Amino acid sequence: MHRIVILVSGRGSNAQAIVQACAADSWPAQVVAVVGNRPGAAAFEMAAGHGIATALVDHTRHASRAAFDAELARVIDGFAPTLVLLAGFMRILTDGFVQHYAGRLLNIHPSLLPAFAGLHTHRRAIEAGCKLAGATVHIVTPTLDHGPILAQAVVPVMAGDTPQALSDRVLAAEHQLYPLAVGWWVRGQLQVDGGVVRHTGGAAQLLLLA
Repeated sequence: MHRIVILVSGRGSNAQAIVQACAADSWPAQVVAVVGNRPGAAAFEMAAGHGIATALVDHTRHASRAAFDAELARVIDGFAPTLVLLAGFMRILTDGFVQHYAGRLLNIHPSLLPAFAGLHTHRRAIEAGCKLAGATVHIVTPTLDHGPILAQAVVPVMAGDTPQALSDRVLAAEHQLYPLAVGWWVRGQLQVDGGVVRHTGGAAQLLLLA
């Protein structure tokens, strides 16, 4: 039985999608905690509504990234997780933190990596004239927004799209993609070979969404 801790900074819509899928699809897993870095994050209320433990590690109360990450890891480890998920967690993590959870730390990023790592992904995709955009679930490595790709979802960039309109479309795709990839992970259906992640049953690791 996997023990999942989800890290959040805001409303926690991806966290909620994962919590709901875990229960609805009878994963061999339990979301044991939602940990956030911003007081009053809506995700805390969501988690409490599902009877899930919450914890706040306020980044503004720590003098350095390393100090914050050390406290964050201490709190996370108190829940004895086998899997840690970044779900809208808006902090760049130190190499030491990432290495501490090596092989059990996943993230969802709102672009088709390796394109548009970092911030402002939707504006950059529109400005580049991309006809497709999307989201990527990947294993976290010390290099920001890199690491082996578990799954991707593709949505069209529409004529006249604004960054917000594209963001809304991609977020809806994320709510399908992240639970799908995490479900595969906890069921042991993914294998990493030479930095490439493959589904052991041959399932498509690409969602094409309108």
